[in-house]
Amino acid sequence: MTVAADTAKSNQAPWLTHYPQHVDWNEIFVPLAVPTLLAGSVAKYANRPATQFLGSTLTYGDIGRQVDHVTKGLQALGVKKGTKVGLFLPNCPTFIVYYYAILQAGGTVVNYNPLYTVEELAFQVRDSDTEIMVTLDLKVLFDKIEALLTAGTLARAIVASFPTLLPATKSVMFRLFRSKELAHIATSKAAGKVVLAESIVDNDGKYAPVAIDPLEDIAVLQYTGGTTGTPKAAMLTHANLTINVQQSRAWTRNLTTDGAERVLGILPFFHVFAMSGVMNFGIAEGAEIIIMPRFVLDDTIKLIAKAKPTIMPGVPTIFSAIMNHKDAKTLDLRSLKICLSGGAPLPAEVKKGFEALTGAQVIEAYGLSETSPGATANPLDGRAKAGSIGQPMPGTIISIREVGHPEREVPLGQPGEICIKGPQVMKGYYKKPEATAETFIGDFLRTGDVGYMDHEGFIFIVDRIKDMIICSGFKVYPRHLEEKIYEHPAVEEVTVIGIKDRYRGEAPKAFIKLKPGQTATVEDIRKHLEPRLSRIEMPAEIEFRAELPKTMIGKLSKKELQAEERAKPIAG
Repeated sequence: MTVAADTAKSNQAPWLTHYPQHVDWNEIFVPLAVPTLLAGSVAKYANRPATQFLGSTLTYGDIGRQVDHVTKGLQALGVKKGTKVGLFLPNCPTFIVYYYAILQAGGTVVNYNPLYTVEELAFQVRDSDTEIMVTLDLKVLFDKIEALLTAGTLARAIVASFPTLLPATKSVMFRLFRSKELAHIATSKAAGKVVLAESIVDNDGKYAPVAIDPLEDIAVLQYTGGTTGTPKAAMLTHANLTINVQQSRAWTRNLTTDGAERVLGILPFFHVFAMSGVMNFGIAEGAEIIIMPRFVLDDTIKLIAKAKPTIMPGVPTIFSAIMNHKDAKTLDLRSLKICLSGGAPLPAEVKKGFEALTGAQVIEAYGLSETSPGATANPLDGRAKAGSIGQPMPGTIISIREVGHPEREVPLGQPGEICIKGPQVMKGYYKKPEATAETFIGDFLRTGDVGYMDHEGFIFIVDRIKDMIICSGFKVYPRHLEEKIYEHPAVEEVTVIGIKDRYRGEAPKAFIKLKPGQTATVEDIRKHLEPRLSRIEMPAEIEFRAELPKTMIGKLSKKELQAEERAKPIAG
């Protein structure tokens, strides 16, 4: 049975008659090996800029040649079908080159967060069976890898030079004035297990082609955030990743031109959102990827004004920070056409304000590590709905299932667990068959998110199942409270969690960061909320903070606040 027939059978596919006119939900996508994305753009756009990094530019021809040389070097090191190679890198051209070279050599990429501790790295190295780690010669990175090598946790590491990524003058200046930031590889206790990147590329670039089965071969092990227990590695096949890129390109093609876009890369490439939505999408589009090592607000707003990106994937906190920057209204930010928001709910006030500032369409999308990640998106034809995560991507079925009984589909408009079926859904969790079985109901991936679908196939998230607050037996959803608090003009960021309460079991607590120069009291917030929330939903406590905790991609994080509150005595 085809996907379309399977959907029609369920009578739960209202999006089919309300889909964007320029997108065909039934479009046939070809399963491809990930390296073909780069090969296609190298063939078409060899002389076009592929990356811009701190003032240094590489063309698609440059990137293609580097990838071929690294591929041969990796094969000489023994990288073959299935070899796990880790990337412990900030955003930089080295990440792109080694990512595609590892896959071209037949290996599997394992993404690592550069902010991980040695203990976190050691767990992931062992869990993923990583054999080789790729990093830079910056002390902040290499010292952690050195510890893994000397402990015997990691067998080998490839170390690339950071200064060589910079323009000539900046490179010399870095070595002269910031040499203390560079590791001394030659005198390292682990020097015998280190291979310098210069030797990896010292060849003719004629690598041995590897046969890849896109539907079966694992391209990337992408670790989940681990907020609900031990982190797990989602096994993403070549087809998962390349079809998700094709889905995204089909969705945006009414506003994009191949070989003409500029994508701003401020989200970390090691995270699935940027890996697919910035790097793989940008490469497939033949776009120039403007790379930032990390998000710095002042640098970002200046770079937008100078480099004129046309596409910017981000998280709501980034859009909010740019919108509230002191220079936001004096700099020209109107080169932006599409801003894709993901990773967290997009407050309506942030969407409205950023669109007014830039003229771009800010569309909320939704996905998970397990879906490569794109699963839904708002249309780019003017029909985006505030508060919605949009409609299913082409070839993707969204089914809303009864919470606690995922075998039962619920009627349109009724909340339930969001379940996803599509060609971008992972193969499973690496070495964890039981966890894989628990995450699927038939062919559908259970997301753990509660939402509902309207009569046009737009999905609205109510909240995470695990974040739901049970207050005197009633279900209270933090996202709803957050949306209402965001409507207060002084609020820049807010996070709502459940805290222990002696009489009600749980009660909501709001943590608020105010906009620069703005003031508000607890009483001000309560008066603002009284006509907007029921008594049961009203926060029991409101706390103002200068900063709120965030995850590695910059979205607001609840777990640190929840840990703080768990350590306190029960209120009430």
